[in-house]
Order: sequence, then C-alpha cells, then structure tokens
Amino acid sequence: MSEAYIIDAARTPRGVGKTGKGALTHLHPQHLAATVLSALSERNDLHTPDIQDVIWSTSTQKGKQGINVGRQSALLAGFDTTVSGVTLDRFCGGGITAVAFGAAKIMSGMDDLIIAGGTEMMSYVNENAREEAGAGLPQLDMTAGNPELMKRHPQAHQGVCADAIAAKEGIPREDLDALAYESQQRADRAIKEGRFDKSVVPVKNVDGSMALDHEEFPRPETTIETLGSLRPSFDALADYKLDGVSLRDKIQRVYPDLDWHGVHHAGNSSGVVDGAAGILLASQSYVEKNGLKPRGRIVATAEIGDCPTLMLNAPVPAAKKVLERAGMTKDDIDLWEVNEAFAVVAEKFIRDLDLDREEVNVNGGAMALGHPIGATGAILIGTVLDELERRDQKRGLITMCAAAGMAPAVIVERV
Repeated sequence: MSEAYIIDAARTPRGVGKTGKGALTHLHPQHLAATVLSALSERNDLHTPDIQDVIWSTSTQKGKQGINVGRQSALLAGFDTTVSGVTLDRFCGGGITAVAFGAAKIMSGMDDLIIAGGTEMMSYVNENAREEAGAGLPQLDMTAGNPELMKRHPQAHQGVCADAIAAKEGIPREDLDALAYESQQRADRAIKEGRFDKSVVPVKNVDGSMALDHEEFPRPETTIETLGSLRPSFDALADYKLDGVSLRDKIQRVYPDLDWHGVHHAGNSSGVVDGAAGILLASQSYVEKNGLKPRGRIVATAEIGDCPTLMLNAPVPAAKKVLERAGMTKDDIDLWEVNEAFAVVAEKFIRDLDLDREEVNVNGGAMALGHPIGATGAILIGTVLDELERRDQKRGLITMCAAAGMAPAVIVERV
C-alpha cells in the first residue's frame, strides 16, 4: 500500500462572514477555492494534467455554493480541463473527510496526485438562512422536515445541543469562558509570531487588488470580563417551536431528565467567517518521479457516529477509533486539534481524554479565528503540520464534531 504524502497546505485568511462587513463577502465561493488551488499549483510547480482529482467540501451546497465547487474552482484556477472535481458534504467534518478520501485513493494505488480541501462562505450561507426565515426557519430542522426521522432521531440546533451537553456534563459557563479567552490569547500570539504564514495565501479581487491578507475575525482585546458580560445566544432558540415542537422538547424526548439554561454566546462559540483551504497529496511513486519533498504523511483516518440528538459528542470516540486503527495511544500524539465549534466540545474532549491543555489547540481555534464549515478540517490539518515543523515534533491528531452526531478524525505525521 502506497504512502499518502502531504506535499503542501494552503488556505485563505478567514474574513468576517457578515455581508458588507467582511473583506471577502463580495467574492464568489469559487474564487476563494481557486485562490487556494492556484497557490498549491504555483508553489509546487505542478503540471496540472497530473492532478487526478480535486476533492472538495462545501456544506451548504446551494446557489453560488452549488454546482460542484470542486470542479468549477479547478477550471477557474486554470487547471487543465482533464482535472476532475467532486464536492461532498459531511457538515462541519467535510474538510477532514475530503482529505481522507484523497488519501484513501492514493494509498489504494488508484491515484497519484490529489488536492483535497473545502470552501464555505458563511456570509452567503447566512443570506440564505435569512431568506428562509420567512418560511418558518426550516434550517433549524436538521431532519429536513422528515417527520419519521424526527420521531426516530430528534435533532435540534447545534448551539442548543452545546448548552444541553454543558448541563449534562456539569461544565459551568466560567470554564467555557476561560477556554474562549485562552483561544483568543493563543491565536493572537500565533498571528504575531507568524505561525500561520507558511500556509496563508492572500486573496485578491478579480481586478488584482488586495481583498484580504490577514486574519480578520480575532478579537485579542477580549477579556474574561467582556466574555462574562455577553448574553447567552441560544435560550430563545431552544424554546422556538417548529411544527408545534420546540428544540428543547426534541432533546428532552431522548433525555427527559435533562434541563438546562444557556451558557454559550458569541464569545465562546465558533466565529462566522468565509474561507477556503486545500491539502496537496501525492503517492510515493509520484514524489520520487517528480522530485517533490513531502512535509508529512497520513497515518490513519476514521469516521464515527454518535447520538444525533446531542449531536456534538463524537470527537472523543472518533479520536479513540483513529488511535486504535493506527495502533497508537494518546502518548504517541504531540499535538491535538479539536474544532472549537462551541467551547463545550473542546472542553469535554480535553476532560474525557485527560489531555495536557498545553498540547490542544495550541494556536487558538474557531472561537478566536472562525469556522468556515466546509474548509475548517483542511485548515486544521495544515495548522497542525505547520506547528509540528515549528516545534520539531512528530504527530498530530485532528478531529471535529459534525451535525447529525458525527466526527471524522485523522492522524498526520511529519516527514
């Protein structure tokens, strides 16, 4: 079985995902993806007909983010027309899954050169959500209005689930705010020290002028006091009734003794941003034939499902599964990345696996930097690889929760 080598990782800076307020909101999602694809090609002097697939993740595939972002972005990037492309959806986990699929194709011997990653413009996603609001907020119904599925597996909004999990686990808001503050501090340090510079590529407008060349979302001025002053975001949502059933009722149908109040807010939840990221993968034979220098390799990947009603608890079993598949223990991992979709996800992950906090999300996470859903997994893989090189360490494990109670996971090893 061939190795799946990571040759390079590239991503855009993350722009604020609010129409008219973010530096990227006026651009087409394909433009962000093409920026990343072009950078990977140019930085590695690729002969684009050699690229056998572009495997791309976009969660909300409608309108501008529909019609196969992977293929269309490859064409926009100027790749040879023989380069195929596909776009997948595993909600928040799609970026990791795209890389896992690419690695599997290479390791099986079917392909030799693949770019995998994702794009999400949350500014555009939110525009669509506002348009749908007049139709009864259908985006809150994770069962897509299927009453039979709702009866079998009630699914609420992720923010409501985060609050419920915090109550179930006995994690107080003070601990969640402390983690959010630490995320901001670590991200600020990473930016000032240039820890992201190797992967970040600037985004230019269609006319060639600069659109964004730095992270736009972080708020380094954040304090514990300012976090403590923020109002919970999801209390009203929990009691919102869709087809006569509130989101709170949905969860209590499965967990009847569980009651809770809001503890998550804008400061300890992931930021709404626009962005794209890609990972260049190659087989050993392609590396040797073309003189490429691998930066890392894919050790193992895994996916798992968990309770779809609480929705956000799969990262721990996913991490355990990928460690077992790799024949490793947590002591074999130097750095951990668990997406900060909500503070409780990362906090529970650290507690359940009894991890050293100094090894988890060392450069901050989505609470400080933002979460462009389909792209985040690929961003985190690149972040870990950059940091392993900076620290002269060996292995990292990356995982993240995904809607409907899933989580993918991947272990990467520096070469």
